[in-house]
Amino acid sequence: MASRVKDERALELEGFRQAQRLAYACAEAVAARLQPGVTEREAARMQREWLRERGVRDWLHLPFAWFGDRTAFTGFKVPLQFFPTGRPLEPGMPFILDMAPVYKGFTADIGYSGCLGPNPLHDRLLADLEVHRGLILREVRERRPLREIYEDVERLMVRQGYANRHRAYPFGVLAHKVDRVAERGWSPHVFGFGTQSLKGLLSDAMHGHRGGWSPLWSPYRFSGHPPQPGLWAVEPHLGFRGTGVKFEEILVVTDSRDPEQSAFWLDDDLPHVRSWTEERVAA
Repeated sequence: MASRVKDERALELEGFRQAQRLAYACAEAVAARLQPGVTEREAARMQREWLRERGVRDWLHLPFAWFGDRTAFTGFKVPLQFFPTGRPLEPGMPFILDMAPVYKGFTADIGYSGCLGPNPLHDRLLADLEVHRGLILREVRERRPLREIYEDVERLMVRQGYANRHRAYPFGVLAHKVDRVAERGWSPHVFGFGTQSLKGLLSDAMHGHRGGWSPLWSPYRFSGHPPQPGLWAVEPHLGFRGTGVKFEEILVVTDSRDPEQSAFWLDDDLPHVRSWTEERVAA
């Protein structure tokens, strides 16, 4: 029985891994097609079309694209400002592509940071994200309360000289849980969010409320609990003088007593991880 459960869990994680890799492949393909004059709306549409051609029919949320100072959420006050605009891309301008497709019932939620041409500031921010990935994993394995880990991430950003831009997200989240979604031919969405995924998140919220935990990893009291087993889409987001950089990927949390198995990143073969490795090799 234990062996069968283990095999089923491995297959489930592989499903999430394939969904995440598909989303990152989309981000890299669209990033390679970006050129001066392309707007955020066009970049978001390119992501939707690329994924739909490969079988995606449902979403946690539809793709976003942010260009220039919008990568740092400059002036963002209301949720509608997150949606793609007519902002055109210019040479040297940073961009972020963010998408959350559901592929074969498995949810991915990724963030890809890039730049149209050389931009040393963008490169520096991207490099400085690496220590956040290590910090988050280490403290989750220590079973620190999510709220405290959030505060440690923010303190590290301040020491680096950056602003915490994930505070601009709804509820200021650093991460949120992701789950499987029942497969359907097509799922409607409301204000850019898939109704099936929203139902799942609401169910998690209700279940968590009864159990004393939240599916949202925030700086608020309701996140003052140790990491809950499950899959978390984690997205630390740095901002500095109108430039924003982030990654978003799945962190797996289990109830194992083995530190290395108690928490681990779903996949280390991702664009931002490869860029850090290549940078160390070059140095």
